[in-house]
Amino acid sequence: MLALLASLVIAPLTAGAQGTDPENTLYLDLKDGRVVIHLRPDLAPNHVARIKKLAREGFYDGIVFHRVIDGFMAQTGDPTGTGRGGSSEPDIKAEFSSTPFKRGTLGMARAASPDSANSQFFIMFADGDFLNGNYTVFGEVVDGMNHVDSITRGEPPANPDKIVRMQVAADAQ
Repeated sequence: MLALLASLVIAPLTAGAQGTDPENTLYLDLKDGRVVIHLRPDLAPNHVARIKKLAREGFYDGIVFHRVIDGFMAQTGDPTGTGRGGSSEPDIKAEFSSTPFKRGTLGMARAASPDSANSQFFIMFADGDFLNGNYTVFGEVVDGMNHVDSITRGEPPANPDKIVRMQVAADAQ
């Protein structure tokens, strides 16, 4: 009985441990609530560094989700809202990995060149194995996926949802 009780207490602690590093956790505040994202510098250190830099500058605050495809993904990170814009930072070389694109995975959007990621990213609504090895995985939603599911659909949406605020958890107040 004691072993069962211990397993019930310890299992949730270890399951949530991956998202406890505040320096590698993002808070993505949407109209419906907060999404907690575990960043993966072990997979894509340069992409994670870029996302954190831009988040710390307030770059993502107020940016719309310009491409939201039901059953696929929600894309954001373009200050022009057209899907063609980016930050003033240089593009990043691809950091492809064998980590699969599953529901809740965050990937970097890019143009035709594998080395053209900049500031745009997407969050998967469903598994997308056809993206594996072709786009950089840099994080995963660990809480609040229901808020991602509530993002208004469209290409572009008629009345797009915006990022209210995105911040590195270590900086949150």
